[in-house]
Amino acid sequence: MNLASDHNAIVLIVDDNPANLGVLSDTLDQVGLEVWVAKSGRIALERVKYARPNLILLDVMMPEIDGFETCRQLKANPETKDIPVIFMTALSDTANKVKGFQLGAVDYITKPFQQEEVLARIKLHLKISDLTESLEQKNALLERKVAEVGQAYAELQQMQIQLIQCEKMSGLGQMAAGIAHEINNPVNFIYGNLTHAKDYIEDIMGLLNCYEAEYPNPTPRIQAEQDAIELDFIRDDLLKLFSSITLGAQRIHEIVKSMRIFSRVDENGAKAVDIHEGIDSTLTILQHRLKARPEHAAIEIIKEYGQLPPIECYAGQLNQVFMNILSNAIDALEEYNQQRSFEDSVKQPSRIQISTEVVGDQWITVRIADNGLGISENVKNRLFDPFFTTKPVGQGTGLGLSISYEIVVEKHGGKLHCHSAPTQGTEFVIEIPIQQPMDLDLAA
Repeated sequence: MNLASDHNAIVLIVDDNPANLGVLSDTLDQVGLEVWVAKSGRIALERVKYARPNLILLDVMMPEIDGFETCRQLKANPETKDIPVIFMTALSDTANKVKGFQLGAVDYITKPFQQEEVLARIKLHLKISDLTESLEQKNALLERKVAEVGQAYAELQQMQIQLIQCEKMSGLGQMAAGIAHEINNPVNFIYGNLTHAKDYIEDIMGLLNCYEAEYPNPTPRIQAEQDAIELDFIRDDLLKLFSSITLGAQRIHEIVKSMRIFSRVDENGAKAVDIHEGIDSTLTILQHRLKARPEHAAIEIIKEYGQLPPIECYAGQLNQVFMNILSNAIDALEEYNQQRSFEDSVKQPSRIQISTEVVGDQWITVRIADNGLGISENVKNRLFDPFFTTKPVGQGTGLGLSISYEIVVEKHGGKLHCHSAPTQGTEFVIEIPIQQPMDLDLAA
């Protein structure tokens, strides 16, 4: 049996009896362990200051400093407290054993020694000590790795937010611009030809009226055809039909225009734009979510627009901020409406109020407020944290407001605040400068 096959283990034997020292030294030498000896507790304490053994065999009954005191001092020293100590004693009473374990000993060997028992206990505790040291090293390494991963994760999270923002804006802008372009051509074709079609129909109706005046008595076949197609109804309804088609084409034209405004791509830096135009385009895109439903009345939009000058900004990104905040307001109102009846939603309509104004000479403020349930202080403090969301899994990424904050604060040098309390609704306040500082524009 070779206990030192994996490492050169050192065992310090502390005993004032030369016979015991000799027996133990020979026994441990035979199995390949390196043996140090000390004839007193004082000598042992001096020796471990300069070199650390892997295990200590410590006699209890010694002059000057007994084994218990020696063990106490070893465990009190940060440099030696982790060295496993095995007491050697002829004492077999429980009180002494308990005292030894309380002082930090790992085991007892009873005199007279049994060679196999001594070797088995030493082997066990050397192995435990080796595993403990290895575990501590791995724990330390793991802690460093965890710290490094934490730092890397924070950096990656920030990068992900920026990438998601860029990808989202790019993808949304390209999709909206593509759809607007594809829809625009056929809509223009339809819208442009409706006037001509209406004129042609009016001409045909005039000619038909002329025929009826000149030939008031139609043949049986013509009379039967008139009755079959309900000619009088067609005369009355056809122009109404064309009016409805014209209104629908105008509506599509407005939606396409709103999509083109919303999807502005800020390739050439900040530009002076009409902020109200951006807000209105966002509302047009969200119009389907504002309409009345069987379970609740329509969500009212109240606009209180001030006289704003053209604002130098990244219009496409700012429109994304409006989209995020307005979408959250609609979500909050829908959640509120789920908790009340249709009649209640009619008596006290859900409402989003949008107001704008110039503040001082250099800033504008946009306020978007809803009369929903409001949010708690706890949630409000985390609103702009990346990936924080109160929505169910699959219904929100927790990035909308975080990206909005970055766009307003980092991209435009502005401010984004939230004022809310439970049952009091929620208001978001966007403050941006009328003109972008040169350093921000260059940094972008």
